[in-house]
Amino acid sequence: MLSRLFAAKVTVSAHCDLPCGVYDPAQARIEAESVKAVQEKMAGNDDAHFQARATVIKEQRAELAKHHVSVLWSDYFKPPHFEKYPELHQLVNDTLKALSSAKGSTDPATGQKALDLIAEIDRIFWETKKA
Repeated sequence: MLSRLFAAKVTVSAHCDLPCGVYDPAQARIEAESVKAVQEKMAGNDDAHFQARATVIKEQRAELAKHHVSVLWSDYFKPPHFEKYPELHQLVNDTLKALSSAKGSTDPATGQKALDLIAEIDRIFWETKKA
């Protein structure tokens, strides 16, 4: 009787931590867009207090973007994805490095580079969702 009470009723299988739908590169993109936008605003404002606040926000958003990319890499992408897209490990590494660079820079070009790399991760991500 107890074994039936505690027995699994449904068997669930997923290639990620939870059934799909919880991961999306859009989270990283939104944060990286904020990084670039702050960089652009910093170029047009010489106020020291504004610069200090902007720096904190830019660095926080870059860290959040790095977090979202890392979660995709560690929790969503699995060995079959890496086999089909052998460039994925390097792409994620390059993206994380670009976000670190943007975090420490006021040049919007560094923010754009991170966005470009995130767009490539996004492309691969959505291709894997079709499979």
